[in-house]
Amino acid sequence: MTTATEAFDLQKVQKIRKWALGLALLGAVMLAMVSTTWWGEGTFHNAIESVGLGAIVISIVGRAWCSLYIGGRKKAEVVSTGPYSLSRNPLYVFSYAGAFGVGAQTGSLTIAALFVVIAVVVFHFTIAKEEAWLSARFGEVYDGYLARTPRCGPDFSKWRDEEELQIRPRFFLTTLRDGLVFLLAIPIFETVEWAQTAGWLPVFFRLP
Repeated sequence: MTTATEAFDLQKVQKIRKWALGLALLGAVMLAMVSTTWWGEGTFHNAIESVGLGAIVISIVGRAWCSLYIGGRKKAEVVSTGPYSLSRNPLYVFSYAGAFGVGAQTGSLTIAALFVVIAVVVFHFTIAKEEAWLSARFGEVYDGYLARTPRCGPDFSKWRDEEELQIRPRFFLTTLRDGLVFLLAIPIFETVEWAQTAGWLPVFFRLP
């Protein structure tokens, strides 16, 4: 059985992850506020933003898909079907896509890549802690899953699914709501670009 201390520690790790990610991304946003792109607001700039929007949509849909399988079950059992048969951490993988999409709304490939690096670094430590907890909690069952399924992947040859799923709407809607927050990057960075054009925000350097 999971002890209260083990459950608390896992929750603490998740809270630290959210704070660390939030602070790091805030720093990246501040960088975007004092920089612009080499190519200005032309066709290439708009193309990067469009690709980023596509990545955000994929992230929102993918994260919601993952929640159908993992919602409310993570601490109760080893989920190894659907997206979790392809990757041990598909929710985080889709979050990487969302991070790229958010950064891409600046029109800068550098800032888009920076957002992804921040997410990968923060989630790397979170994943390590979670895997240690899950291994201690589920023992050989989880160790077997760990051995056959890539950490991020995906490995499509491993695909397995279920005939039926027990859906918990609360978890699905919460994940969907959290994913929709990525879309706020569009008005935020459009406002930044407008403020820079108007001369309200100084531009100190240009990034690719």
